[in-house]
Amino acid sequence: MMRAISLRAPGEVEIVEVAEPTLGPEEVLVRVGCVGLCGSDLNAYRGSSPMVSYPRIIGHEVGGTIVARGEGVPDRVRIGANVTVWPYSHCGACPACRVGRINSCQFNQTLGVQRDGALTERIAVHHGKVYASETLSLRELALAEPLSVGYHAANVGRICETDTALVLGCGAVGLGAVAAAARKGATVIGLDIDDAKLETARKLGARHCVNAATENAADRIAGLTGGEGVSAAIEAVGAAQTYRMALELVATAGRVVCIGYADKPVELDTKLIVRKELEVLGSRNALHEFRAVVQMLEERERPFTDMISRVVPFDQAAQAFSEWSASPQSFTRLLVQVGEQ
Repeated sequence: MMRAISLRAPGEVEIVEVAEPTLGPEEVLVRVGCVGLCGSDLNAYRGSSPMVSYPRIIGHEVGGTIVARGEGVPDRVRIGANVTVWPYSHCGACPACRVGRINSCQFNQTLGVQRDGALTERIAVHHGKVYASETLSLRELALAEPLSVGYHAANVGRICETDTALVLGCGAVGLGAVAAAARKGATVIGLDIDDAKLETARKLGARHCVNAATENAADRIAGLTGGEGVSAAIEAVGAAQTYRMALELVATAGRVVCIGYADKPVELDTKLIVRKELEVLGSRNALHEFRAVVQMLEERERPFTDMISRVVPFDQAAQAFSEWSASPQSFTRLLVQVGEQ
């Protein structure tokens, strides 16, 4: 048996005993060292996620170490390697899978959301879903998943060096989009209502930062773009206001990439989409971006660990969830230390 952190019901976090995972022939056993928590985990804690049933072991942002492997695992996947985990599933047969977009599989089950996740001592995963690094710490590896989601959005939006890219929302996923867009050579503008998050965005590649709570965002964006608007906008909040802002602030013939999940239907001015001939693109999870993000982290050109707001021991997770729920704006990334770092 091993320990796990379970959401028994909304607002109820408990350390429980669960069975050891069974290792399949093509799977590796990962000793979990660190798990990051994201907005979907907070929604699960609050009982506002329609995708989560209870009880549920949460967690899908993993930094761990391979400690065993099945007989069918290739030699290149070695015991002792520190890894992060691609936490999604795919059926291989739905329309998305048939065109290679397995990140948006119709029947996806993400670790810790639709199925039990990584906030436990060991997990078994297919060897093709681990990405190893010889230099990154387990805490750094736990940042790979949210950064990859943001990086995927930049890829979906075809961000390049000629773009001015606006990222609305500078939480961990938005910061992934900021870093990716900057890495691709774009002029990046970060928008948020929290100065601390904007400062992190600046460190990770935003050339300009806009605090929408203290300044007129439309006027500022107009000033930065000669009145044209940005060529691409990435919505990483999931709020009605920021979805509307994305359509309003993007230039004619621009691109709007949607990552954020709104908790209720959003009313949009569709005339903006038609008149500007905008591309409005959805972006879900991540594909091969994990490899690019691990490389980006390994280069250490930017201080990605500044994203980490707090690291809490395993047995303090319940208190951390309560504090996070009471003041979500105070956290960019909350990490739970499960085992050795």
